[in-house]
Amino acid sequence: MTKNYTSTRDNSVHISAKAAIEKGFSDDKGLFVYPNLGDTQVDLAKLITLSYTDIARAVLAKLLPDFSAEEISESVDNAYRHSFDSDQITPVVAVDDFHVLELFHGPTSAFKDVGLQLLPQLMKHVLVADHKIMILTATSGDTGKAALEGFKDLHHMGIIVFYPDGGVSPIQKLQMVTTGGHNTKVAAIKGNFDDAQTNVKRIFNDQALKNAIGEDVNLSSANSINIGRLIPQVVYYFDAYKQLVNNGTIKTGDKVNFTVPTGNFGDVLAGYYAKLLGLPVDKFVVACNENNVLANFFKHGVYDRNRPFFQTVAPSMDIQVSSNFERLLYYKSGEDSAYVKQLMDDLEDSGKYEVSKDVLARIQADFYCGYSTDDEIEAGIKAVYQKTGYLMDPHTAAGYKVMRDYQQIDSQTPMILLSTASPYKFVNAVADAILPETAADPLQVMKDLEAKTHVQIPDNLREVWDLPVRHESVIEKDQMSDYVQAKIEEVFYDQDQSASN
Repeated sequence: MTKNYTSTRDNSVHISAKAAIEKGFSDDKGLFVYPNLGDTQVDLAKLITLSYTDIARAVLAKLLPDFSAEEISESVDNAYRHSFDSDQITPVVAVDDFHVLELFHGPTSAFKDVGLQLLPQLMKHVLVADHKIMILTATSGDTGKAALEGFKDLHHMGIIVFYPDGGVSPIQKLQMVTTGGHNTKVAAIKGNFDDAQTNVKRIFNDQALKNAIGEDVNLSSANSINIGRLIPQVVYYFDAYKQLVNNGTIKTGDKVNFTVPTGNFGDVLAGYYAKLLGLPVDKFVVACNENNVLANFFKHGVYDRNRPFFQTVAPSMDIQVSSNFERLLYYKSGEDSAYVKQLMDDLEDSGKYEVSKDVLARIQADFYCGYSTDDEIEAGIKAVYQKTGYLMDPHTAAGYKVMRDYQQIDSQTPMILLSTASPYKFVNAVADAILPETAADPLQVMKDLEAKTHVQIPDNLREVWDLPVRHESVIEKDQMSDYVQAKIEEVFYDQDQSASN
């Protein structure tokens, strides 16, 4: 296997893993990918005897070859030793006739914690002396707080988070705007997530801004467009498989299916990386909400974002341009970067592209995709709770509906449903499905839901209501570049002043 990454849009690019993590985003607007990813396989029989952190070390050693064993080990220890409320990090729970992979036991109660506790630790080993990194992140809700928590108060690093004004849940907004730390900045933008994500990508390629901030400050990303954020998510697919082997559900070598609620396609792409490395997966069942651009693509091979944008009860999936899908197109096109570039140019020029029948067939061989309406999400939350006592958040419930659709095709292969957030992060939607009536105050709704279900409110979500609001900026989307420049000067001037005192 090559030891260099390349770009989805230009295979003449050769860049180390450390440099790819530091840059986050290729200069040609492509994403960094590892060519020939399936050439090297993990030792599955050995891997499933290991702890979560040891699996992480083994997977990172495969995918980050220029990190030393000591650098990987230190990063993994710092990321996971004390920050999760479960010793298993991502426990698998049996529910009815399927299994739930709970990814919300980290410090912000969302699956993004798995990647965003580790990415900042990897970044420490990437920084060149006297250089600084400013993380720019667009969020549809969960990435923002998880990234802020991971990068908070790290030396020579700062983070700016943009979120759509009115486009995240009340608790997600509160988590972000109450964040402390000397190097954290948060702004709402007047627009949706796709506006935020598109403008962040443009800022990465804004040469005038780069000239203004100087050569000693590098811009990077904490979104899953950064391979250092994506790779840690590969680990929990192997660990979930291990848990099913250990509890006797499957034998080593048996195939399983995973259902994954998706917005930016990073979570399910990490699963596909695990499959390329040797995990026995038959199908990835991809779940969208009513912003079902991907579901339409999987049927017809046409990706068309020219359609109405819906604000749903599963806001982290309110996305019409799934950035990580570009990486899948790279692998499924036979690593044809010129072909991927043409598709992405078509998307930018006309808002849509169409893949060949061969490429679509290769994608359909590994993936099934469907979507869930708000009403179906609410019905799923209610049905599973009434039957089993298990409480799902709306994104998990979107996955549940699509999972049940797919199980009409294949009911025999063991199914693992990824649960991406605590139900208390989207408490109003969950309470509407469970409680006969709800209070106007979200904190009271949380308490009422806890009293009804006996599912405990995570400490971080219970305590956030008492924290002071520190970030109140609301800006136009065309002001994002100016905001970044101003906050870079502010953050690193403050850091330099502190260092000199």
